Amino acid sequence: MGELMNTHIAWRGIRNFMSVQKENPELLKAQYRAFTRQMPMMYFILLSSTWALAMTHMRIAPAWLTLGVPSLLTGGCLLRVIFWLRTKNSDPSPELAHAALLRTNRLAGGIAVAFTLWSFALIPYGDAYTRSHVAFYMAITVISCIFCLMYVRSAAFIVTLIVNGAFIAFFASTAQPTFVAIAINVLLVCTGMMSILLTNYRNFESMVVSKQQSEALSCENFKLANLDSLTRLGNRRAFFAELETELARAQANGVRLALGVMDLDGFKPVNDLYGHSVGDRLLAEVAARLSTTLTASTAFRLGGDEFAIIAPLPPENTQLVINANAIAAKLREPYRLPEGTVHISASMGIAVFPELALNCEQLFERADYALYHAKKRQRGGAVLFDSDHEYQINFEAKIESALKQADLENELSVVFQPIIDVRGPQTIGFEALARWDSPQLGKISPACFIPIAERAGIVGSLTKPLLWKALAAASLWGPSLRLSFNLSAHDLNSNDSVLMLVGIIQRSGFDPTRLDLEITETAFAHDFEQVTQSVETLRRLGCGISLDDFGTGYSSLTRLHALPLTKFKIDRSFVKDLHLRPSSYKIVKSLLALSADMGLDCVIEGVETEEELAALTALGGTSVQGYLFAPPLLEHEAAKFAAEPSGANRRIAV
Repeated sequence: MGELMNTHIAWRGIRNFMSVQKENPELLKAQYRAFTRQMPMMYFILLSSTWALAMTHMRIAPAWLTLGVPSLLTGGCLLRVIFWLRTKNSDPSPELAHAALLRTNRLAGGIAVAFTLWSFALIPYGDAYTRSHVAFYMAITVISCIFCLMYVRSAAFIVTLIVNGAFIAFFASTAQPTFVAIAINVLLVCTGMMSILLTNYRNFESMVVSKQQSEALSCENFKLANLDSLTRLGNRRAFFAELETELARAQANGVRLALGVMDLDGFKPVNDLYGHSVGDRLLAEVAARLSTTLTASTAFRLGGDEFAIIAPLPPENTQLVINANAIAAKLREPYRLPEGTVHISASMGIAVFPELALNCEQLFERADYALYHAKKRQRGGAVLFDSDHEYQINFEAKIESALKQADLENELSVVFQPIIDVRGPQTIGFEALARWDSPQLGKISPACFIPIAERAGIVGSLTKPLLWKALAAASLWGPSLRLSFNLSAHDLNSNDSVLMLVGIIQRSGFDPTRLDLEITETAFAHDFEQVTQSVETLRRLGCGISLDDFGTGYSSLTRLHALPLTKFKIDRSFVKDLHLRPSSYKIVKSLLALSADMGLDCVIEGVETEEELAALTALGGTSVQGYLFAPPLLEHEAAKFAAEPSGANRRIAV
């Protein structure tokens, strides 16, 4: 049984050695490509040698041997030459390459037998010289074939065994010393040739495998360079590369292409409350939901909690927005993590090529602009970039251009809105508000030009003249009045900016202990450590630090407690119709209680009706500002307002 098993294994090894293996598709294709270059040369050598041998036997052998058989063999060989020439520059599939090499393997045996039999048929004719020519023909031809067939090991061995086996056996059997010596010499040469062939084949195979491994490593490196390791989605680099590819395809085919840029709402509090590891798991879960929800579209992670979706051949715009809102709805579903159930939402901006966007830069910028509007006005939903947005972009571009060219010292001014202590009532300070009167554009609302200046990174150039003007005006007030002045994130994101603020305050002569610098919660999203350091520098100077629009941002209570705050301001959105909206009433009540617990002052913004004031007073609110008392006042109006008897202030405003 053991001997039978060994025989079976040995036979299977020989069979595999003498056949074309298909386990490595790339090796098959490499063998095929090498063959297309070498097979025509092999047939040329074979046919030229054949007709040379036929010519030496023309007068001594029958015509069917010297003309008929060589003509038939030539016809068959030419058909194979044509086949290989036609496929010379092709890139075959592994299946096609395997089939062609198998066919070559079979044909190698048939061709070897045919040419060998023809050669032996010529031996009886002629003298020792012509027979020597036959021996030379068979020896030199098989050596040439070995070289040309070296990339298909099995075919080279088949040809060698058939031709040389018959050659050596025949000439050794003649007992003629010269032929016996030739047979032995050919045997030795072919043995050496086959050894060289095996070495070269192994080197060829090793080279192909090494190339495969190198390409696989290169592909893996490329994949890693273009893959977000956390979410397994394409990263920012992959996104822009894919966007360019899809846009080029859409341009070539005359079809539409949609881009969605998405930002998670409420992700930062999760990160702050539970830690970055939970935030990472949440991002991975968001990516998983996107991958399962999208069918014809592809999602990417651009960084942080920002994602993008490329949608080739999108539906018409109405359906496109419906689909985007469906994705947002899927992402709003609760995330059940080990640490607790998390609720977030996603806002999305969409832009479509070629509608209002003609290249990659425009497509991305306009999707991002639509996202900005979604987060501002339709948080948790999708906004499609349209002609109104295009008009707004052009208008904002004009404002940005005008700001960069403006004479800020002369064009910017400051107005002051009173802050009232309702227990007096009495004026306890003013908030400085920016105004801009452009010679080209006229009066521009600060709600318009300040966000544009922030996005353009030039808001710091506005802060300097505005702070100078505000401090100069406040220096003329009574010593009990405070000044509130708004700072942007850009004013706090570097030591140089903070030193510039400190220098202005110190040179103004205004007592910094009467100055409250207002900062929005979003400022802390830029660089919490740097902003905290900047705030601490201003506190050491004596300035108060007020958190503006409290409750509308995403700062965690832990972070707020770590900041050197002196007060915070409750946003107008919670005050409007407070007496009619139980949810707002509860929020304001909680915020007032929080300010008391944290030992912070609290100013309530946007009070416009007596009913709102009555509700706030009932909740314990004391410091308020709004149109119920006075609109923003010019510098001389503010001085007059502050100088009037405290009890008259509200009566005048009402």
